[in-house]
Amino acid sequence: MSEPLLQAVHLQCERDRRVLFRDLSFSILPGTVTRVEGPNGSGKTTLLRILAGLNDAWSGELYWCGEPRDRQRESFLRNTLYLGHRPGIKPLLTPLENLRALTAGRRPLPDRVLRQALEGTGLAAFQDVPCRNLSAGQQRRVALARLLIADEPLWLLDEVFTAIDVHGVDALEALLLQRAAEGGAVVVTTHHDLRLPGMHRIPLGQEEAGDD
Repeated sequence: MSEPLLQAVHLQCERDRRVLFRDLSFSILPGTVTRVEGPNGSGKTTLLRILAGLNDAWSGELYWCGEPRDRQRESFLRNTLYLGHRPGIKPLLTPLENLRALTAGRRPLPDRVLRQALEGTGLAAFQDVPCRNLSAGQQRRVALARLLIADEPLWLLDEVFTAIDVHGVDALEALLLQRAAEGGAVVVTTHHDLRLPGMHRIPLGQEEAGDD
């Protein structure tokens, strides 16, 4: 059995004196897609941000490749891709400029490769148009183009199916399966009815619902 890329042991998180989840343990293995499930307010986005190292309001233990994550932080950050609920793009920049900025800090790529990624998400005709002039779905596709050139072993994806059409949904589902087949691991939250072969699940739940 493969060693987990990421392992959580007895995680607990409270917000506004309310427990979102407690005693939560799971392992994220190479070659898997895992969906975090639960009603609104159950802490799906909070959990993903904890896993990504963006939220420190939790207790428990997290391990990266068998070692405490806080001792392997540089390796963890270098090998993890996080896409949040919002596209995270700059409206004054073009899709090409945004993609260039998103990749520059890790693995700078030639514009030829970046343009191919944008073409892969249906943005061939919009690569040099300021993102403020694009629709919400097109702006989401700019962020998703990052996945077409990503080589990080672990992807943490929060509501990546938001604002994309049915063709984009099919393409993204295929991409997640492809990533797992290549030995990567994907953790995703989504309101989309995601049903992938062999998909793992992390269920969350609470009595009172609210925003994630």
